[in-house]
Amino acid sequence: MQKVAMISGASRGIGRAIADELDRRGYLLSLGVRNPAGLNDSYADSLVFGYEARDPEAGRRWVDATIERFGGIDVLISNAGICKPISLEDGTDELLEETLDINVKAPFRLIQAALPHLRRAGNARVIQIASLSGKRVKNLNAGYQMSKHAVIALNHAVRRAGWDDGIRATAICPGFVNTEMAAGIADLPPEAMSQPEDIARLVANTIEMPNSASVAEILVNCRHEDLF
Repeated sequence: MQKVAMISGASRGIGRAIADELDRRGYLLSLGVRNPAGLNDSYADSLVFGYEARDPEAGRRWVDATIERFGGIDVLISNAGICKPISLEDGTDELLEETLDINVKAPFRLIQAALPHLRRAGNARVIQIASLSGKRVKNLNAGYQMSKHAVIALNHAVRRAGWDDGIRATAICPGFVNTEMAAGIADLPPEAMSQPEDIARLVANTIEMPNSASVAEILVNCRHEDLF
């Protein structure tokens, strides 16, 4: 029986690469994107849903549409996110609120809506695309770092809440990935960064691990750095 995977931010970058990889592996896809028209012709058997992360009701509507279409949810991949400069010196409330809305509150609401269905699956998987910025503070973008540290906490909360029902949760924490988001801030050439397809394979392999071999966090380096 084919498994159903929900993926937010699936129109480009890491999310699109994950959708491609899971499509190749035979998953049924429910793709949450801001502009459904751009994907409708790419995944014939998939649900492409208009998902606006800042809308408090968007996650529940998307979950309801997924259940109506496929009858269940086996995998939830929270990938949608933003990275805007929010330093302690000149960061604004507006940018911080937007970042927390999209990077933290939206996945919280999405998981909350999907949790009853994930429990019923018996061996569901929840993946948070976090960041190495959720594991250490290396630059001055305090707002982004705060949001990704919160995502790590959310991941462990999901692990704890869902463990007895077979839900296994993992935070994938890459450094620079060759995407539009990294293009304006990375100090590495594109070929030296991790590639979206690399992250997609890690996600696909992780969700296929058995319940008895759960991995809580995966830290992904494209260059050496000390981590603790």
